[in-house]
Amino acid sequence: MPEINAGDTAWVLASSALVLLMTPGLAFFYGGMVRSKNVLNMLMMSFICLAIVPVLWVLYGYSVSFDTDIASGLIGGFGKVGLSSIGLDSVSGTIPEYAFVAFQLMFAIITVALISGAVADRVKFGTWALFVVVWVTIVYLPVAHWVFFFDEGNGGWIADRLGALDFAGGTAVHINAGSAALALALVVGKRIGWKREQMRPHNLPFVVLGAGLLWFGWFGFNSGSALSAGGLAAGAFINTAVATAAGILGWLAIDVVRERHGTTLGAASGAVAGLVAITPACAAVSPVGAIVIGLAAGVLCSLAISLKYRLGYDDSLDVVGVHLVGGMVGCLLIGFLATAAFTGDPEGLFYGGGLDLLRRQAIAAFAVMAYSFVVTYVLATIVHKVVGFRASADDERAGLDQTEHLETAYEFGSAPGTPIGRPGPQADQESVEVPASEEGVKA
Repeated sequence: MPEINAGDTAWVLASSALVLLMTPGLAFFYGGMVRSKNVLNMLMMSFICLAIVPVLWVLYGYSVSFDTDIASGLIGGFGKVGLSSIGLDSVSGTIPEYAFVAFQLMFAIITVALISGAVADRVKFGTWALFVVVWVTIVYLPVAHWVFFFDEGNGGWIADRLGALDFAGGTAVHINAGSAALALALVVGKRIGWKREQMRPHNLPFVVLGAGLLWFGWFGFNSGSALSAGGLAAGAFINTAVATAAGILGWLAIDVVRERHGTTLGAASGAVAGLVAITPACAAVSPVGAIVIGLAAGVLCSLAISLKYRLGYDDSLDVVGVHLVGGMVGCLLIGFLATAAFTGDPEGLFYGGGLDLLRRQAIAAFAVMAYSFVVTYVLATIVHKVVGFRASADDERAGLDQTEHLETAYEFGSAPGTPIGRPGPQADQESVEVPASEEGVKA
């Protein structure tokens, strides 16, 4: 039996915690970008993923993704349902299998949470929770098997059989979520007043805080995917750092050209674009290659978000423009920039490797995009027909914080005699007097 390495185990567990932090970071990133009447709803759409996905993962998710393949690289089996066959002494490489279970769980959580930004401001919270269950089960788990399950040529068809390179989830996470976001936005429809009303971010400090937490957690996302504390993790770490920095510069350059100013929202979005693009490539390219990928992502993702206005789909928080486009940029540029100094063997076109790696990268990227879009569109349509995805027009205008959660994020002062806090059973019959000393200070 392979021996467990304490250092590797500590690194993977720490990386798992870092990746978990990314979901609250995403909640702040998205929450700051919506209008103030919907910020709690946006936070909750990410937070509910933290509640639902771990339960699914233990019951059957890990087994379907990482048990022995039963369908030519398409899906795993059911031998690890409930994690009952995994003991504390079970080993995966140089770490306990439970550490690997935990690490991969965090990927599943953040992937479905990413989709929520595309339908911000307009969906029922209960229906979103149902969609999380269905989408993770039918879309995420098979794709995770394709990309992340290795078994000496008998694993997932993308990474283990096709031989495409995706170190930390450019296909399984970002292209998958971005394609699903486009499908869901088309099914749900546009926000009331889209293109006619100003729908600016209500709290840019939240956005920057969220971007910073995402950047911090992403080091666990990328470097942790080495599953060991060694040179590969260190290389992925530095590539993640410089690609993100380059993504900010690329996006700000487009801001300056178009707006004559570098914007805060642009800087935060550029950071996320760089992170997305380097995710599949962080262990395949040199640091200079990482800078190229980050710059390309910052520029191309910034340009891509304007397509929604031309094509007429309302992707509220630009999930398609950042995650689908950024994921495609990272996956495809591996075919040009991969170097044997990092990969050990396959090289990209610019390093004399020919077109073969680019071909494999393209097959993987477009296959995941097509599967995720088509299946998500069908699933979302069924859910929409059966229980209704869209909040009522009155609820949407009033704000989903009040109508879905009975709360508001901000109280900038209450007049005497108005209720404060969560409405109670008698809220519509009795008012709660606010002491004079507390007027205007509750925020």
